[in-house]
Amino acid sequence: MKDHTRRAIAYIAGRLISRESSTTVFDYSCFKYFSFVGEMNLENISVFDYENQCLIRGFGSTGSINLYHYGNKSHIYLNIEDKHFNGFDYQTGTHLSGDVDDRAIKIFDYEFDTNFNYSI
Repeated sequence: MKDHTRRAIAYIAGRLISRESSTTVFDYSCFKYFSFVGEMNLENISVFDYENQCLIRGFGSTGSINLYHYGNKSHIYLNIEDKHFNGFDYQTGTHLSGDVDDRAIKIFDYEFDTNFNYSI
């Protein structure tokens, strides 16, 4: 999965699960903040990624969220249950899973077989 896609997922899942407001996500793999802005709830998501100058929009119900990443021109599926989430990036054909603990987000990217850490 591309780094910017993983960051967007971390931002969206982190905000939805923690219910914290934030306009940035910190990526520990490069020790850098990335800016996002948008409105979201489990039914409607609209987020702008400033780094990639693109919109990520989606809709969902009961924790099942279908997103479209306009920069990648591809869909992303997320399923949220309590503080855990899993999903699929259709652009790379990659599964992911993750956890949110307060403002900390951990994503396991099956393409790279490793964890990536973020915070909002």
